[in-house]
Amino acid sequence: MTGRHDPSFNGDARSFEVIRPERQTLPLVFNSPHSGRVYSAAFLAETRLDAHEIRRSEDLYVDELFAMAPAFGAPLQRAFFPRAFLDVNREPFELDPRMFAGALPSHVNMTSMRVVGGLGTIPRIVAENMPIYDRPIDAAIGLARIEEIYRPYHQSLKQLLQETKRRFGRAVLIDCHSMPGSVTVGGHRRRPDIVIGDRFCTSASSDLAYAAISILERMGFVTAYNKPYAGGFITEHYGRPASDCHALQIEVSRRLYADEQSYAKKPEFIALKQALTLFIQEFAAFLADDEGSSGLAAE
Repeated sequence: MTGRHDPSFNGDARSFEVIRPERQTLPLVFNSPHSGRVYSAAFLAETRLDAHEIRRSEDLYVDELFAMAPAFGAPLQRAFFPRAFLDVNREPFELDPRMFAGALPSHVNMTSMRVVGGLGTIPRIVAENMPIYDRPIDAAIGLARIEEIYRPYHQSLKQLLQETKRRFGRAVLIDCHSMPGSVTVGGHRRRPDIVIGDRFCTSASSDLAYAAISILERMGFVTAYNKPYAGGFITEHYGRPASDCHALQIEVSRRLYADEQSYAKKPEFIALKQALTLFIQEFAAFLADDEGSSGLAAE
């Protein structure tokens, strides 16, 4: 690693932020890694896509949908950089060597299914299989994205979870995403409103996923569990149920709140945000009851 700076993201701008409550009262941490929508002029000049096409991979406004989490006593970390620029829901070095000019480290994972599909740590495509670049990226500049943005992002998320675990004796990460409105599941090809994922019961205690699904279904949402989205690197990496560190992924259908062609919010956006605020409140109440029954309490 040469330490060369990547000018494609504004060097004087924050790449992410943590919105903390006045006092954390819940063992919850919310994370929105794919809703970043700061597209620098340098990055737009680097990509072969226009300013509209490059947004195809965005988890539209997910950070806003869960913006009330700090008001209930849980921190929210959100990215400003776009997923098309860098995907922190991948291993740090899931890289396609064909994308780069120059040598990559020997420890690069170049054979994962995500890399093969063009969706590595530095993506090759946006949704609908649209190539992002028309020429190779300087390897040193690509690696700088990992050092300057990816590593600090994960260090911050790790710290939030460690702080939460120390305070409450447990930590529950809610990794927040959106999915295309065309997604269907099951033999009847029903369209879920929300998918809850826990890496097939490996990243969180099953009672947490069941509680989330139960709350959402009582609210009238059509839900699915682990299919077609069980969770990505973040859910897998931070979910350690045996250590009482849990990670759930939540995917919200974009058809509920946005026009997927224009990216404009629908009038239903406000009602959905209110509903997800109620979900946070009820899930927090479930955790409080669960902690009480297990003898855990906040400091």
